[in-house]
Amino acid sequence: MSAISSTPVEEITQPVLRWYRTGARDLPWRRAAFHEEFGAWGVLVSEFMLQQTPVSRVIPHLEGWLTRWPTPTAMAAASAADVVQQWANLGYPRRALWLHRAAIEVTQRHGGIVPRDVDALLALSGIGDYTARAVAVFAYGDRHPVVDTNTRRVLARAVEGRAQPSPPSRRDLVLMESLLPSTDADAAAFNAGAMELGATVCTARSPRCEICPLAGSCAWLAAGRPDTGDTQRRQAAYEGSDRQARGAVLRLLRAAASDGIPLDAVLPDWPDGPQRDRAIDSLIADGLAEADGEILSLPR
Repeated sequence: MSAISSTPVEEITQPVLRWYRTGARDLPWRRAAFHEEFGAWGVLVSEFMLQQTPVSRVIPHLEGWLTRWPTPTAMAAASAADVVQQWANLGYPRRALWLHRAAIEVTQRHGGIVPRDVDALLALSGIGDYTARAVAVFAYGDRHPVVDTNTRRVLARAVEGRAQPSPPSRRDLVLMESLLPSTDADAAAFNAGAMELGATVCTARSPRCEICPLAGSCAWLAAGRPDTGDTQRRQAAYEGSDRQARGAVLRLLRAAASDGIPLDAVLPDWPDGPQRDRAIDSLIADGLAEADGEILSLPR
């Protein structure tokens, strides 16, 4: 298990499995019909969208996205501008470009079939440890540890007795691996259950320990919920940030579509002129916008 906790593995895994199988949220990517229609591609798209974006914002966009591009090959044939336009207000729009590049790579390297192998998935654009293993586990049913922010918080509290997790490291995968049940189906369910528990019960600021299935075995709760500090980096406020300026420029470009906007008409009243210019330059550098003479537009 862990040198930090002597709690038997089953006292962590079995309550989570029971809780997840009876009370998990009904989310589109968990439905059999979703997997039958979209397969691993649907899981990959949902995982890209869910990176740093709440479930409630993803669900309204996912169906439209997969209806328009139900396969990697369909998306590979689209333009970057179409993809950025469809991404709408999901935030962190570079993910849209990475997903587009990944679709092209899947089409060219794997015959339009999202690969099953974790290393092959890691070789695709925009895919890291979490997403690669999530696709292998939730699309193909393979046995791997899947660790996101919510999972790490559950492990920190239940196993290690800490209020918040440490910064991400390979150690998280090792700890999760040590907890996985022996069967592929149970391992997949435990991966999903730990994430669900962190997202809905063992939350960062207001954990609901009174309804947690791990209340009887949680090391942090047993210790009296001590404040052990939080070493995670905090994201800067959105209001007044360069991210806000980038988002405002992108909204204008989406509204203008293929016509683009004269550079001198891009946010002329923005309160911070240098910040606006940085936003434009960074969007161009990231491939999310193009400047043709004095016209700024979405990538073509």
